Amino acid sequence: MEGGDRETTAAAGAAKKDAKADLNNWLPVTASRNAKWYYSAFHNVTAMVGAGVLGLPYAMAELGWGPGVAALLISWVMTLYTLWQMVEMHEPEEGKRLDRYHELGQYAFGEKLGLYIVVPQQLMVQIGVNIVYMVTGGTSLKKFHDTVCSASSASCPPMTRTHFIIIFGSVHLFLSHLPSFNSVTVISLAAAVMSFSYSTIAWVATAQRGMMPDVQYTPRASTSVGRVFQFFSALGDVAFAYAGHNVVLEIQATIPSTPEMPSKKPMMKGVWVAYAIVFLCYFPVAIIGFWMFGNSVEDNILVSLQKPAWLIAAANMFVVIHVLGSYQVFAMPLFDTLEGWLVKSRNFKPTRLLRITTRTSYVVLTAFLGCTFPFFGGLLGFFGGFAFAPTTYFLPCIMWLKIKKPKVLSLTWFINVICIIIGVALMVLAPIGALRQIILQAKDYKFYS
Repeated sequence: MEGGDRETTAAAGAAKKDAKADLNNWLPVTASRNAKWYYSAFHNVTAMVGAGVLGLPYAMAELGWGPGVAALLISWVMTLYTLWQMVEMHEPEEGKRLDRYHELGQYAFGEKLGLYIVVPQQLMVQIGVNIVYMVTGGTSLKKFHDTVCSASSASCPPMTRTHFIIIFGSVHLFLSHLPSFNSVTVISLAAAVMSFSYSTIAWVATAQRGMMPDVQYTPRASTSVGRVFQFFSALGDVAFAYAGHNVVLEIQATIPSTPEMPSKKPMMKGVWVAYAIVFLCYFPVAIIGFWMFGNSVEDNILVSLQKPAWLIAAANMFVVIHVLGSYQVFAMPLFDTLEGWLVKSRNFKPTRLLRITTRTSYVVLTAFLGCTFPFFGGLLGFFGGFAFAPTTYFLPCIMWLKIKKPKVLSLTWFINVICIIIGVALMVLAPIGALRQIILQAKDYKFYS
């Protein structure tokens, strides 16, 4: 009997393992593992250099020269460090890959606690980014439309931002049905090229335009209370600009791994290239944008620029193409989580109908929320502080301490503790300022205008 029980248990275990393998072959993150190192580079650029870069001059205007440059530089170094940690922890032991952020959380904190800690935060980031990108895509489409119309003699019918968000969202009704993460590679490559292009256009066009008359670098707010809240919100804007951590393990999951060539080597090669591009995009846009416009800069630097019309129109179209790709890079891991949960926990069959229903519903939801709450600057700060700070700035450090167990009071221990303290402070302070900014913007806002 005991032998029979062992055989039954072994057979059940093998069947469960086969079912998990079949599900992984269907889910978008693990369906294809043939990515190259340069896939990592442009996926990371697409994930990181997004709407956030356009808000950096505005963040500088709220922070001031010294704190603004310090916040950019510290964030660049800290997030590169925490991203390296996540890449290292992707394969904590031979033969085991943690392909999703929540799997790393479960490995560090336990099956249930890991899910409770990571999944809500990651979902907030992914959904928050996609809402902001709906707003960004619609805003940039409107700016393109208005710029082309004013530059030509043709009379264009007036259209609201809501119309353009709906147009932008309708494109995702088709793109969201690509089967796997690797299938968005071409879109992601185009998006990475566009992000570098419009970032370059933003600072070059700003520099060529020259300084605004009577430019001022004093704080935007007239009261000390307002300045404090704006400072907090600006920290969230900076945090939002470094968003790639929420999809980094899912990106690494698409890269093959062998004992001779573990996935972390090509992955980090791509990360170094991506972070070099991030530096070349962020710092010129932030510093030159603030230098030329001062505290009168808009929360989207391209909105502040008016001439030359053809270049501004092109830059806004580049933004549209980029956020098309960025939306998919953040949505694909969310589809993976949602579809995996429906199949494993709710016993749905992994069918095409399930995908069509879940993905279409998600795109419609994010488009609706983008139309309803298009507060670009406030959304950046709120999501940047409340959701991005944990998953980007300090959660990887906590998991590193749990998994790697560095010696207490060692240099590595101190570095991680300092990152945790900074990240927690950012998570607490940034949403306070951003929420106040959203409330102030909402006072005069008319829905769907």
